[in-house]
Amino acid sequence: MTAPYRLHYAPDNASLVIRLALEDMGLPYDTVLVDRATRAQDSAAYRALNPAGLIPVLETPQGPIFETAAILLWLADTHGRLAPAPADPARGAFLKWLFFASNTLHADMRMLFYPDKYIAEMEAETLRAGLRPRLRTHLALLDAVAAEAPDWLSPATPSILSWYLACLMRWLALYPQDSDRSWFAAADTPHLHRILAALETRPATRAAQAAEGLGDTPFTAPHHANPPEGSAT
Repeated sequence: MTAPYRLHYAPDNASLVIRLALEDMGLPYDTVLVDRATRAQDSAAYRALNPAGLIPVLETPQGPIFETAAILLWLADTHGRLAPAPADPARGAFLKWLFFASNTLHADMRMLFYPDKYIAEMEAETLRAGLRPRLRTHLALLDAVAAEAPDWLSPATPSILSWYLACLMRWLALYPQDSDRSWFAAADTPHLHRILAALETRPATRAAQAAEGLGDTPFTAPHHANPPEGSAT
C-alpha cells in the first residue's frame, strides 16, 4: 500500500461510510474498486479479505477489517477522532446507538432492500410491509436522541455515527427502486435532517461526491449515484 489504508469499495455502498470517515479524519488512503457488476466480491482474492463477501474491507497495517461499524470504531479509537474516547462518560451512550444503527436499523434495511435473501419471492412485499413501520420507529428513536444534541450526534460535531446515519438515510430515500418509498420522508426526523444538512457542507462530503458521483445534495435530497467507475448495484 502506498498509504496506511486501502479501502475496497463499490460506489454508494456501505464503503461510502468508511470513505467519509477517512476523509473527515484527514487520513490518507488508497481505494480498490470492487466491481459488483462482475460479482468481484465473490472472487477468491476478495473472500480472502472478507470471507462473507461483503463490502467494505479496509486493509490496515494490522490486517484487513470488515463490518462497517467495526471499521468505524477501530478508526475512531486508533486516531482519537469522531467518537467519545473509551474513558469518556459518554462512551456507553454512544456505543449503544452506534450498534443500534448497525445491528438494528441497517440490518432491517438489508431485509427491505434484499428480501429474496430472507424469504420466498412471492412473500417479499409482505416482509417489506412489516419492516416499514419498524424502520419508522427506529428513525424516530434516533431523532429523539438527536434532539438532545449530545456532542456525538449534533450538527456542530460530526461523529462516525452521524456519517453512518447520513448514508443510511440516503439509501432509505433511494431504495428499493421497485417498491413503495412514500413511507419515508426526511421531514419526519427534523433533528436528524439538520445533521444531514450540516454534513453536506463539509469537505469530506465534497470529496465523496467527486469520487462516487453522489450529486449536490447527497443526504438531504439524494439522487442515484453516477460514479466515474463501477456501479452502485
